Parts: sequence; C-alpha cells; structure tokens
Amino acid sequence: FYIQLKIINVPFRRLTKCSFGAYNQGMNTDEIVIGRAAESDIPAIGALLVQVNNVHSALRPDLFRMNGRKYTDEALISLLRDETRPVFAARLRGVLVGYAFCIRQKRAGADGRESATLYIDDLCVDERMRGTGIGRTLFAHVLAYARESGCYNVTLNVWNGNEAALRFYKDMGLHIQKYGMELVL
Repeated sequence: FYIQLKIINVPFRRLTKCSFGAYNQGMNTDEIVIGRAAESDIPAIGALLVQVNNVHSALRPDLFRMNGRKYTDEALISLLRDETRPVFAARLRGVLVGYAFCIRQKRAGADGRESATLYIDDLCVDERMRGTGIGRTLFAHVLAYARESGCYNVTLNVWNGNEAALRFYKDMGLHIQKYGMELVL
C-alpha cells in the first residue's frame, strides 16, 4: 500500500535561495537556487528519474524495473510546457541536483466548495547530495508556490517501505491523510 500525506499548519516562508551553511556547516559558501526547470535540464532530470525509479524498484520490483524512468524525454518536454504542472529545479553552483514535479488540482469538498491542491508527483535530490538541505529548500519553495497560487493544501504519496522519504516528509510537517491499500492478484 502507499501512504498519502497532507501538509497542515506550516508557517509561510518564501525561499528561492538558501545558504547551504544553514543546513551543512562544511559547505557554508555554496548556494542552492530554486527555479522552474527548462528543456535544457532534461538530461539531468532523466538521471534523477532513474535514481527515484531504482528506489521504487527495490521496494516494488513487480511494478518498477531497475534503471527505468517515469517519463520519456518527449513526455518531459510536454510537462515542462504545461503551466498546471510546474516542475521546479534545485541547482547548486548551476548544476541541477534536485527537482519537484507538481500538479495543480481542483477538488470539490463535501460541502460543494471547490479548492485547489498542489500534488507533489515526484521530489528527488541527487543521492550524493541528500542530507545537505537541498530537499528542505526545494520543499519550502514548493510550499511558497502553493500558497502564492491559492492552494488549500499540498499532498503527495510515499510508497510503503520508503522510510527515508516518510521521515523527511514528516519532518517537513506532513501527516498521514489517508491510506491506499491493495491486494496483488
């Protein structure tokens, strides 16, 4: 099964740049810059997509094949041009080291009111750079974008067994919204 998380009560803080030193004492002169991904980023995004896929493949080899990718280059070009599906890139000294694929969704509540949700379809930091603050900075940027876009909440899914991701998102203030369950036949 997978767990869907929803963020609540996180204080607003707009970040587009963050000193690395805030998170990693040994790298205090480096800077993380977050912005929209461009078509020229596709090769680096593709390499990170393989890293994410391999994490998922280790958890669910029945659904993911090792060294596969969620999106082809052609699909990435289409996504990067779709304003309802922003893709943010994290750069360190100009090198893409992380991304967040998002989808802006409209939802009708039980009371009939419509609200917007920003769904994080995929968030990845290069495995060699994890634990340095890049993911936190990227996530903070996504939250700022969601708030500025008038979203009610931010949601995402975490595969069962991906304890590192679950810990990260809980540290970011998310909590479990619902459980998705399955029975493999």
